[in-house]
Amino acid sequence: MTDLGFDGKVAIITGAGGGLGKQHALMMAARGALIVVNDLGGSVDGSGSDKGAAQLVVDEITAAGGDAVANTDSVATPEGGESIVKTAVDAYGKVDIVINNAGILRDKSFHNMGPDLVDPVLDVHLRGAFNVTGPAWKLMREQGYGRIVSTSSAAGIFGNFGQANYGAAKMGLVGFTNVLAVEGAKYNVKANAIAPLAFTRMTEDLLGPLGEKLQPELVSPLVTYLSHESCDSTGRVYSVGGGRVAEVFIAECQGYTSNELTPESLRDNWDTVTDQTGYEVPAAIAEETAMFLKALKD
Repeated sequence: MTDLGFDGKVAIITGAGGGLGKQHALMMAARGALIVVNDLGGSVDGSGSDKGAAQLVVDEITAAGGDAVANTDSVATPEGGESIVKTAVDAYGKVDIVINNAGILRDKSFHNMGPDLVDPVLDVHLRGAFNVTGPAWKLMREQGYGRIVSTSSAAGIFGNFGQANYGAAKMGLVGFTNVLAVEGAKYNVKANAIAPLAFTRMTEDLLGPLGEKLQPELVSPLVTYLSHESCDSTGRVYSVGGGRVAEVFIAECQGYTSNELTPESLRDNWDTVTDQTGYEVPAAIAEETAMFLKALKD
């Protein structure tokens, strides 16, 4: 079997000045991808900036024989997203891959969480994906090719104390991915999401000794594969960490149907509503609607 190469493919990787993003950039550059290393260089909570973080990764890539350029714009604004994509086009003439990886943390229990903790997290994680992917999407449609990988989290999919802001943003990226997969199908643009568990500066206070087994470079093989032209996956979510990769999916039970539905009938048939036997995994809203039509016809 031949190795998966990226010769001539142009990849934008946000938040690539360290942690997961840096490892994605190093792995894909080593396989021939032309990389835009985007990183504002801020702290974990998003404050401050350091324009050297992105350049250091570029220097490491070029020293190893790869090709990369730095970008230090913020993903949190539409103007920043446009500028990031412009950097790719100016340097390499196109965009083939977008990896939405930039992130910040502002954790606090929900009863103590105000707009100062919510808005910046949504701006970077969720709106940031819109801001960068939007202008790249237009180019991908025109060229009939694209790969998008967004970074979700188990904090959104399954929940985690003190992360209502982060979890909402990360689950929003699952919906974002699902719709892009549907809209991109006829243009050969595929979109997937990952829910990584890795030891980075964002998680070092959370993982403890387990962090030794969760090195960020063990997430990059999945991102690299999902970014490759040979990968047919789209509209999917994958949990990844420590060398383990597993698909995460949203399923729907067969449920309970009655044309005389009442609160009491639900109470009396709640076990049927929640019975997971024979669940289905709709690939898009049309398939979920088909489940309704089938149940209502029976």
